[in-house]
Amino acid sequence: MKFFINEPQNVVNEAIEGILTDPKLTKLDNFPEVRVVLRKEIDANKVSVISGGGSGHEPAHAGFVGEGMLTAAVCGDIFASPSVDAVLSAIVATTGDQGCLLVIKNYTGDRLNFGLAAEQAREMGYKVETVIVGDDIALGEDVEQRGLAGTLFVHKVAGYLAEAGKDLEEVAAMAQKVASQTCSIGLSLEEGKKFEHPEASRLEDSEAELGLGIHGEPGVEKISIQNADVLVEKMLKKLTQFLPHEEQEYALLLNNLGSVTPLEMSILLNGISKSELAKNVKLLVGPAQLMTSLNMNGVSISVLQLDDEITEALTAKAQPAAWMIRTYAEKSSVESPELPKTLPYKASSNSEVSKAINAITMMLIESKDELNAIDEKVGDGDAGSTFATGAKKLQEVLDKLPLADYSELLITIGRILARETGGSSGVLLSILFTRAGNAYKESQHLGKSLLEGLNKMKEFGGAEEGQRTMIDALQPAFEALAEDKSITEAARAARKGADKTKEITQTKFGRSSYLSENSLEGIPDPGAEAAARVFEELA
Repeated sequence: MKFFINEPQNVVNEAIEGILTDPKLTKLDNFPEVRVVLRKEIDANKVSVISGGGSGHEPAHAGFVGEGMLTAAVCGDIFASPSVDAVLSAIVATTGDQGCLLVIKNYTGDRLNFGLAAEQAREMGYKVETVIVGDDIALGEDVEQRGLAGTLFVHKVAGYLAEAGKDLEEVAAMAQKVASQTCSIGLSLEEGKKFEHPEASRLEDSEAELGLGIHGEPGVEKISIQNADVLVEKMLKKLTQFLPHEEQEYALLLNNLGSVTPLEMSILLNGISKSELAKNVKLLVGPAQLMTSLNMNGVSISVLQLDDEITEALTAKAQPAAWMIRTYAEKSSVESPELPKTLPYKASSNSEVSKAINAITMMLIESKDELNAIDEKVGDGDAGSTFATGAKKLQEVLDKLPLADYSELLITIGRILARETGGSSGVLLSILFTRAGNAYKESQHLGKSLLEGLNKMKEFGGAEEGQRTMIDALQPAFEALAEDKSITEAARAARKGADKTKEITQTKFGRSSYLSENSLEGIPDPGAEAAARVFEELA
């Protein structure tokens, strides 16, 4: 597949630079380490509305920064949540006395990174509220509902109320109302192709996927290709199951996920116009590329229940680049806020600890491609890269770490992982190490402290042992260490737990919950596999 790019590793940064030709937009000057696109002119007397997530969904999210919508957007790597520091930078740079609202799509990485940034901002004295949007109804309501293009309804309504000078409580309440009244369903003929590894489609020419994985993961079910009207009918049949039965007016958003031609989008809109639902549609957004999945050959339909307040907010004028013609302008930046230091303690030496960290980090770097290959089968293919990124940073600062003090070392590792490692794994491990470091001050027992850190990670992340995550390897290993068993016994326990994940084919947690049993069978969870290899390296 061919792309209009320069170097694959620079696509996100160069795309943001292109967006910044909009005269109303700017960025923080520590770009590209932190990718925050924000308005040049911000009224500190109004609530700030911030959203973001992984790149690859353009024009979401930076394309919706502007008067009447977002105050700022935080951009991660392709399909990877931005870091805690990036989100915190956006909050500090845009938030005045009225506070800010974070609009978060319901993915583990986004929930963790935006949620932890919100907690840190509150500790710094900022008023912060969060709204999590889970509008995908493809799997029903028994599992976590993912955030899709319906999130844009929340951006628009929250942005309108903030612009009108409403207080944070009212903006957040209305945003939550819109989120709860929005449903989305998607369908794709072919998944989006990544710039570095545009592999062949997993779908046959006769197949489509109903229910979206907008990060490259499989949809809910494969269905046979039929004509456009029949495919629209299948989508709407699923969608309308979750709409009120009583008479209700709706706004409908028809989203192009990347590579559907305008002609086809009009055909699909025509199909929608023939449906019973169309009789109750009063407002239409699109058809357009609004929240894409790179070049996915697919569409999504989002429906929002209307009332007078929501209608007024949706129809009010807004100025984001994605919604209007603009003037070309020179790029600019503003000063980035200063954040707490990553390395808060003085360096100290311990040869055994240094040797252990060096061995673990080298192993994780060397295992990058193999772990990515495992993750491509059950996720978005970046688990190995995530662990390798954190490992490389630890190697870079090894001589600056407080190696002689376990408490300080664990807390420092937690800060490094939160700041340098993308995705949910980095934040989850940051929570684990931070809590373990604080617990060690009291217990002076490494195994018990790590187990306490794991419990805190489970509290934030929501998963338990047996749900096909890294916990399946970490928990038995930490329990062994807490009982003063040897590192060899801990490694055996971790390996046994990681291998067990190959047999777990049903779970209601994480991306594995969106996959079929056939997709999971015989494949280990990449996080659990990485954890087992860490203990085996130590042993």
